[in-house]
Amino acid sequence: MLYDDQALYVGIRLHDSKPDSISAQLARRDAYGIYSDWVYVFVDSYFDRRTAFVFSTNPRGVQRDALIFDDARESPDWDAVWEVATAVDSVGWVAEFRIPLSQLRFDSREPVDGRVWGLQIQREIARRQEVDSWSPKLPQDPGFVSRFGVLAGLRGIRPAQRIELQPFVSGRLTRAPRISDDPFYRTNDVGINAGADVKVGLTAGLTLTGAINPDFGQVEVDPAVVNLTVFETFFPEKRPFFVEGSDIFQFGQTRTYNNAYGLEQFFYSRRIGRPPQIQPDGEVHYINAPGQSTILAAAKLSGKAGPWSIGFMDAVTGRETARFLTTSGERGSVPVEPLTNHLVGRLRRSYRGGNTVVGGMATAAHRDLNHSLLYASLRSSAYLTGLDVEHSWAQRTWTLAGFVAGSHVQGSKGVVAGTQRSSARYYQRPDAGYVQVDPERSSLDGYMGEIALKKTGTWYGSLDYKEASPGFEISDLGYLYRADFRGIGTTVAYRRNEPGRRLRNFSLSGFTNHAWNFGRDQIYEGYGASVYGTFTNLWNAAATLSYSPEFLSDRLTRGGPVVALPRQWQLSASGGSDSRKRFALSGSVSYVEDESGGRSRSMSLGLDVRPSSAMRIRLGPYLSRDYSTSQFVLGVDDALADATYGTRFVFADLDQTTLTLDTRLDWTFSPKLSLQLYAQPFVAAGDYAGYKELERSRTNDFAVYGMDRGWIQRGTGCANPAAKGGTFAVDPDGPGPGACFGVPDWDFTYRSLRGNAVLRWEYRPGSALFLVWQQQRAGTAGLGTFDFDRDASRIFREPATNVLLVKATYWMGK
Repeated sequence: MLYDDQALYVGIRLHDSKPDSISAQLARRDAYGIYSDWVYVFVDSYFDRRTAFVFSTNPRGVQRDALIFDDARESPDWDAVWEVATAVDSVGWVAEFRIPLSQLRFDSREPVDGRVWGLQIQREIARRQEVDSWSPKLPQDPGFVSRFGVLAGLRGIRPAQRIELQPFVSGRLTRAPRISDDPFYRTNDVGINAGADVKVGLTAGLTLTGAINPDFGQVEVDPAVVNLTVFETFFPEKRPFFVEGSDIFQFGQTRTYNNAYGLEQFFYSRRIGRPPQIQPDGEVHYINAPGQSTILAAAKLSGKAGPWSIGFMDAVTGRETARFLTTSGERGSVPVEPLTNHLVGRLRRSYRGGNTVVGGMATAAHRDLNHSLLYASLRSSAYLTGLDVEHSWAQRTWTLAGFVAGSHVQGSKGVVAGTQRSSARYYQRPDAGYVQVDPERSSLDGYMGEIALKKTGTWYGSLDYKEASPGFEISDLGYLYRADFRGIGTTVAYRRNEPGRRLRNFSLSGFTNHAWNFGRDQIYEGYGASVYGTFTNLWNAAATLSYSPEFLSDRLTRGGPVVALPRQWQLSASGGSDSRKRFALSGSVSYVEDESGGRSRSMSLGLDVRPSSAMRIRLGPYLSRDYSTSQFVLGVDDALADATYGTRFVFADLDQTTLTLDTRLDWTFSPKLSLQLYAQPFVAAGDYAGYKELERSRTNDFAVYGMDRGWIQRGTGCANPAAKGGTFAVDPDGPGPGACFGVPDWDFTYRSLRGNAVLRWEYRPGSALFLVWQQQRAGTAGLGTFDFDRDASRIFREPATNVLLVKATYWMGK
């Protein structure tokens, strides 16, 4: 290891008795899951025993960098500008790193005895599945950065002045299917865009990052899904500006092996630049609306200053307007998304060499609702404040951690009433005596808290308690699965990492989960056990068995009374072959069955093929068959339905089939030039049958129309005008006084194909040229059936939208 006033230089000789067996897969920068030998340089330049910058390479000179935070968590999206050279020779291979000091973060004050940094060097030998560490680290040891060795005696260096500018220019061509009389249609939709990212080192450890009109056209498209629940689908963030440094904004990530209940993310950056949330009122025939909100500008301050970790982000999205044409021929335009400011702040301080950390977080969203439609549809502001603490002892074998957070949202009375009625809380539930909708409220408040005790080692486990009050709401800048719960999760487990006659390592674990709402209804109960092992031939296998006795659901009726869910059993198994081989296979199966006759069967396969050292092909087919006996259809007001609080809750049996095939091709011509292809054919079909209604709350008893009560027939069949438009006519009590009503036929067959191709050329360090082609095809039919031959061929005949993008970035820095 050498250094001067510009960079740190690391030279590593990696001895190998069989140099012709060194694995050296070629891949694009930052590629993971690559079968290859690797060498890593970890530098804890803060020397906080919690944070490290990672620089790694393989024998072909492929570069990877990442950031380790909270001692063991990794953020692979951190990017730096550095250089490496490698060579394979008769005794192994060598790697030489040049890491500019401008890419590291450290205090400007130099101690009298010189600087001391944490240091770790690791090597992976792929053919042996072996990891060697310079500073000893066993798999069962807690933490990672805290076990680094030290690099001492660094003198006469100072943090480099850091100014980086990366302007970009892009051009886009979109060709979408023609709709015969759509006045907004253009055969070729051409756009040119320009903007810039800038990074400025304000102090030794703090960096200000800004983005003006950022463009994310090269980001891979989201996969297709069919979501028949009331809960929002969660998609991970993929945009570079938001994923880089996202670790510092994490809050509520309590250390535990078993999350007590719920799913939340206190800062969900996909809220920034989201698709417009408002649709025009009235009979709209055609609409021309943007696909997402424009991010006018964003700025981010992040880093460390002594024992303090600081994160601050502000982003402004512009007001978006949609043009429309009504069925009567009237044209107009309305705002569909307001001018919005998003603010996030995060602060943490470490004590006792990083063994104790105390921190806080605050978020705020403000919308300019200067139009009646905006005012009546969206919350005007939303706030979150929270405190968290983490305390470790016994060389971080034990950790006690927790947080508490409060939320406050405000808006018009109608909007706040809608917040109370949302699927996250359902204040309108008729049998929930502890909450009720208050139409006069213009704000809503709530809290969430969690505390967890975790132990690592050969015997490991955790105990976790979490609760969220009914009024807790963070979805303006976060993601919230639901509020109104108290949950407990436990895990006890054992693992052995010493190889035996048949097993290289294995682990056994048992877990339990319980949850209640604030009305003391038990809304979840589950018990399970799992086993995992790696065999001496490097194949692996895992299995999990779980059981849930009957518990209650306060979400199934979507604002109606509590319903009982039947007992359920689940068995799942997975395994994989030796990843060292040119062909590697993995797979999983799952079977779920409940006492009412519902069941779910799924199977997935994974094929990883390396035809050459420059090419990798991955195929991931997935097939599921699900049969539910309680799929919600609709609620019908009827004062005669006394047992269900004046509403008939209509359900159906749903037979659903889903087939998807994730396909990826990585073709790397050199570490600087690569081609990535992604395609996802997707088919989902759902057949609704056996329409029925809930007989009484707090049970799983249903009365089937036409069998247990009343009648059902295809066609209107009802004299009641309100029933017109339903595919099925239902009389719930035959000759009785109950009113006839209509039920839609929601059978569906959905087909789609999503994919993109990205050619990336890093023509100089930090600068890249992208050539991107995206295609999306989609179509829906009311068939309700799945036919592989018919649907597989039909996918490629659905109308296609094609996008061609060219984007160039240029890095300037020192």
